[in-house]
Amino acid sequence: MAEVLVYVDHVDGAVRKPTLELLTLARRIGEPVAVSLGNGAADTAATLAEHGAVKVLTADAPEFADYLVVPKVDAVQAAVEAVSPSAVLFPSSAEGKEIAARLAVRIGSGIITDAVDLEAGEEGPVATQSVFAAAFTTKSRVSKGTPVITVKPNSAAVEAAPSAGAVEALEVSFSEKATGTKVVARTPRESTGRPDLTEAAIVVSGGRGVGGAENFPVVEALADSLGAAVGASRAAVDAGWYPHTNQVGQTGKTVSPQLYIAAGISGAIQHRAGMQTSKTIVAVNKDAEAPIFDLVDYGVVGDLFEVVPQLTEEVKTRKG
Repeated sequence: MAEVLVYVDHVDGAVRKPTLELLTLARRIGEPVAVSLGNGAADTAATLAEHGAVKVLTADAPEFADYLVVPKVDAVQAAVEAVSPSAVLFPSSAEGKEIAARLAVRIGSGIITDAVDLEAGEEGPVATQSVFAAAFTTKSRVSKGTPVITVKPNSAAVEAAPSAGAVEALEVSFSEKATGTKVVARTPRESTGRPDLTEAAIVVSGGRGVGGAENFPVVEALADSLGAAVGASRAAVDAGWYPHTNQVGQTGKTVSPQLYIAAGISGAIQHRAGMQTSKTIVAVNKDAEAPIFDLVDYGVVGDLFEVVPQLTEEVKTRKG
């Protein structure tokens, strides 16, 4: 089978869940070869092999941490030249999409972003996408060069598939542009103890109906009972009730969890664009005519300040 390059998203050797999902998808279209870069790259090999990587190409150099994405583009390009893969897969993070776009330009290939599924085709991998604010589903393939594809988190289940995972050093020659933009400072993200919004299996979001920042603990309590991430609509963010980093929507983050709970969110197209591919959608809104009810799997017409606390208590009771 043809080899498929998978870019590894990790933090000091701890592999993030979207990469393991990519390995599941890569096995559908070929043999996964992982590309792991930066501090702790070699430490990712065991996890990657456990999830199907037949080979792990690793490289570490100060450039990966000290400069922006160009050194990583140089490294992935080197991997493409060494392996001649049938496709290159990236997670649809901000960094993943930038590396993918730059790589596609360099190797003269087409690119597909934000795929939600992959399957083998006679003329190359076929990607499924949700487009036009998730109003349509399309299937497409790259017709020129080596397909470069980014995939949304939660698009596939993580599946164990033990493989060889042979570790090989990747030789990288950095280009002149690799050191053009230097990272001069870093500020650690303040941890909330909740899962990352774009990777979470469950997301609970609050909107205009929450009524103010002082009421968001109602949403947070339900999220914490479910082990979920907390999101917010643009209206809530614009009002200053919740941080912009938690905004779900066309101008915020796109999520695709197994369960999405919308509390006090009307369901404007801007918000729907960021969560419409969620597997199961539940809404709580006192307006029976709210557009969100056209989208949901389960809808509750009622006051969120009555419904959500009851739901939280029920979840705690069943878990306890």
